[in-house]
Amino acid sequence: MDFRHQIASAGTLSSVAADALLVVIHGDAIDASLDPAVASLIKDAVSLGDFQFKAGRCWYVHRPAGLKVARLVVAAAGAPTVKAFKTAVASGLGLLKGLGVKHVAVASGNADEVGEQHAEAMATAAADAAYLYRDTKPSAPPAPAFAKFTLVCGKAHARDVQRGLARGAAIVAGVGFARSLANRPGNHCTPSYLGEQAKKLGKEHGIKVEVLDRKAIEKIGMGSFLAVSQGSAEPPRFIVARYEGAAKTQAPIVLVGKGITFDTGGISIKPSAEMDEMKYDMGGAASVLGTMRAIAELKPKLNVVALIPTCENMPGGAAVKPGDVVTSLSGQTIEILNTDAEGRLILCDALTYAERFKPAVVVDVATLTGACVIALGHHNSGLFTADDALADQLLAASREALDPLWRMPLDEEYDEALKTNFADMANVGPRAGGAITAAMFLRRFTGKYRWAHVDVAGTAWKSGAQKGATGRPVPLLTHFVLSHES
Repeated sequence: MDFRHQIASAGTLSSVAADALLVVIHGDAIDASLDPAVASLIKDAVSLGDFQFKAGRCWYVHRPAGLKVARLVVAAAGAPTVKAFKTAVASGLGLLKGLGVKHVAVASGNADEVGEQHAEAMATAAADAAYLYRDTKPSAPPAPAFAKFTLVCGKAHARDVQRGLARGAAIVAGVGFARSLANRPGNHCTPSYLGEQAKKLGKEHGIKVEVLDRKAIEKIGMGSFLAVSQGSAEPPRFIVARYEGAAKTQAPIVLVGKGITFDTGGISIKPSAEMDEMKYDMGGAASVLGTMRAIAELKPKLNVVALIPTCENMPGGAAVKPGDVVTSLSGQTIEILNTDAEGRLILCDALTYAERFKPAVVVDVATLTGACVIALGHHNSGLFTADDALADQLLAASREALDPLWRMPLDEEYDEALKTNFADMANVGPRAGGAITAAMFLRRFTGKYRWAHVDVAGTAWKSGAQKGATGRPVPLLTHFVLSHES
């Protein structure tokens, strides 16, 4: 998808050339700076009751009088925020999706100029509107014709807008890659397939990728990870990807992604309803690979390492059983009371493996707990860290990326729930506070570096009629990584 900018003001929108012009109106009135031809059309629509200055309202006109474009869409944003601008753009594009529109020009109808964040927001909204899964559905309807998006801006803001568009394009590519991986069914996107896609990504974008097989994982000593994989006929993989944009002496940022390509729950089997959505249990892995794709395109001067333990969690004669005790890479033993709490069992070994990189910071991302969905729903991802400065960095990145996080507690009292008579720790505690005790479990393996955990169980995919992967939190992670560039 082609993202560009065009120098123009709100007063000259009638001369903008494109297949369609989308004008975003903030507030509850027409700004005096708006092009008279556009303003006249909007006033007429308001007088007829066809349009209101209310967030979410859109209005379409074909062959608008006095304009060069063949189609005009006006979208009300309400509040003068980047988030409101993005929502309005998405609503406006919804009116154009089924038409033959290839080139859309987007403009603000107010005197205030659009800037860097608006440019990124437009790019991500446009990509979401254009996305259509068809990898295993050849009968899917034609994708929207959208091919080019232009953001209209003033000359003074052109450089900022161009920077925002470049970052937005990279994030769009990363989100698209993550969505493509996560949306594929479990019999297609296996651990081996995930490893192959990581290698392909590395070859195409200059990332060093190593994919370890079962024998290599056994040699390392990842007993907890291997315990989860032993019930499946699909062999596990451990993916190590390195983006090297700075000197080798610079400590890397390490991103760890949970890669359960299908989760039945194992012996502690899940209910059958909506189990098909457990193909999304590798959403953390998909987002980490998507972030590496975005970072490779932006080429920041820093080092990033991605670690992805990936396997299936299946029942079978060889599957791990409730009550079994395994030894993790750290040497700590774990009593597996519930085999459906498997994500933390593969992540803990990857978190121990991260120590060898002497990281500046480690962030793990996982569709870890249903409890996080109960706590936060489907808007905010859960953030867990005892490091206040790191929490502030991640929350700031989430705001800039419009990829919201909410910080959850990690008080020491929650750790009591993981005690057991038969191992150093249990893999689950009581039902109450389940997302927190899961994070407390991971924390036991992160004592040698700065660490945060992001639970995306409620945000990595949507259910119902709009079922599909979201690609979150690629925008958040990309902004977080870029914030470390000196």
